[in-house]
Amino acid sequence: MAEANENEFLDNIEEAMAEEYAAEEAEIDDEALQLDELRAERDQYKDRFTRALADAENARKRSEKDRREAENYGGSKLARDMLPVYDNMKRALESATDEQREVSGPLLEGVDLTMRELLNVFKKHGIEVISPAVGDRFDPQQHQAMFEAPVPGTKAGDIIQVAAEGFMLHDRLLRPAQVGVSSQPAS
Repeated sequence: MAEANENEFLDNIEEAMAEEYAAEEAEIDDEALQLDELRAERDQYKDRFTRALADAENARKRSEKDRREAENYGGSKLARDMLPVYDNMKRALESATDEQREVSGPLLEGVDLTMRELLNVFKKHGIEVISPAVGDRFDPQQHQAMFEAPVPGTKAGDIIQVAAEGFMLHDRLLRPAQVGVSSQPAS
């Protein structure tokens, strides 16, 4: 009977060790599971942080682009409204006869100086005059065809008359030059 107690005692030790081992293993499994959950949560936060950082950088770039565009093109409405002033001053200077220049020389000189100052202000703000000449090729990116006419001695698409100059604001067309264009000469 002593042997039965001894075997029973050994069985109890093995059972106790197995229970303890199972408890430790369960605890390790729980810790591993918790560690996996924490890693997944960390990765999720890292992904969110990276996306937020990218969004902030994109917003910064977008606002910088918007600021540059506002700086370069914000005055385009005012500039467009000033173009008829330029046109009228140019017409006034071109229509003055030699007789009128003698009589009203200082007045016309003042208009000419004002015209040059207007052109300087345009240049300062990135407004460039598009001045096509008769005989130049028609460019639909910078010119607006006001009419077409067959003119002997010209090729189709040649500018035959300039009605009004055009203007560029930096790299954008503010107003196309208004021109007459040659069509195929009549046979």
